[in-house]
Amino acid sequence: MLRFLTAGESHGRGLVVIVDGLPAGLPLDLDRLNALLHRRQGGYGRGRRMAIESDRAEVQSGVRHGRTTGGPVALLIANRDWVNWQRTMHTGPEMPDDATGANRAPVVRPRPGHADLAGALKYDHDDVRDVLERASARETAARVAAGGLAIQLLEAVGAAVTSHVSAIAELALPPDRLVTFAEAQRLAVDAPLRCVDAALEARMTARIDQAKADGDTLGGTFEVIVTGLPVGLGSYVQWDRKLDGRLAQAVMSIPAIKSVGIGLGAASAAAPGSRVHDEILPPHAAGSRPVRPTNRAGGLEGGVTNGEDVRVVGHMKPIATLMQPLRSVDLTTLAPAPAAIERSDVCAVPAAAVVGEAMVALVLADALLERFGGDSLTLIHRHMTATAAAVAARLTRAPQVE
Repeated sequence: MLRFLTAGESHGRGLVVIVDGLPAGLPLDLDRLNALLHRRQGGYGRGRRMAIESDRAEVQSGVRHGRTTGGPVALLIANRDWVNWQRTMHTGPEMPDDATGANRAPVVRPRPGHADLAGALKYDHDDVRDVLERASARETAARVAAGGLAIQLLEAVGAAVTSHVSAIAELALPPDRLVTFAEAQRLAVDAPLRCVDAALEARMTARIDQAKADGDTLGGTFEVIVTGLPVGLGSYVQWDRKLDGRLAQAVMSIPAIKSVGIGLGAASAAAPGSRVHDEILPPHAAGSRPVRPTNRAGGLEGGVTNGEDVRVVGHMKPIATLMQPLRSVDLTTLAPAPAAIERSDVCAVPAAAVVGEAMVALVLADALLERFGGDSLTLIHRHMTATAAAVAARLTRAPQVE
């Protein structure tokens, strides 16, 4: 089982993630992992916090001489902004004499759409900052670090992960525009929104500019694509082993994600079966396999990978912090008051796509280990090779004798 836990607050000392279950012998490319963290900080519409932080993961355990040992991998991501928040976020009962930064007033005006009010009531907090510091999307930096390890495990067995942005607010790619893995992968890392349609992307950035001028925020849609996965990850025999359900839960757990689709997603409810299901055609030639002319299922049938690209779509609502705040109340008096304003983004869909890559990779890496087992990468390769040979023997057409 591959599992992880994160800890840390948005303006605390830093973020910690512990990843348990990685096989021994996996080479760790820390530069590539940090490049993924850098991608999470990018994208048009991000806020001032991204100009302060420069996220880098530091390995604390579980890696020796550049390879995993089989023990838990612990990663630390320091918050550079901590120097400005020590008076507000100190952990001791008394403020240290050498604490730096401002001593900010308690937050008592919850933001509609955030965890502020529900969290304050659940945990009995008077200061909503005790909620927002942990509920902040800053936590996703730790998830991306964990996901970076999972991505490298998937790549070690021949799979690859990418993503692209398909919509910002009402501006979207045409419904029938299927973005291939290669198209998404070719997008420049520093592209403003990582949309495959440059003209549409220009309209999207202008739409974000307008929202910023209005003190508003925007959401949108992204798609994660995974290629090269073997057949048979997941299972149909129990509800909690179905891989599409596990993927949906993982992506839905990303802050501000309100809907998740696999393949056609919601569109499949409006179309007849003849335009939803993917036909299975005979091999084209001797030595080849049956083929699918379409991949509307998004690489999953019955909760099991079928050998096609896995395609997971996330729909993100607008960020809850508005510079022109919505109506709320002061929790100390219950009098009307504008919602609190915290430093935030206008649009974070490109960042959410990177977090989506991480979460999808973590679920798929767990499913890979579940199917093929092995406490070392060498054993996993051995098991996968034997399974692939058995599948090929069943699906590959033998040469016809005239």
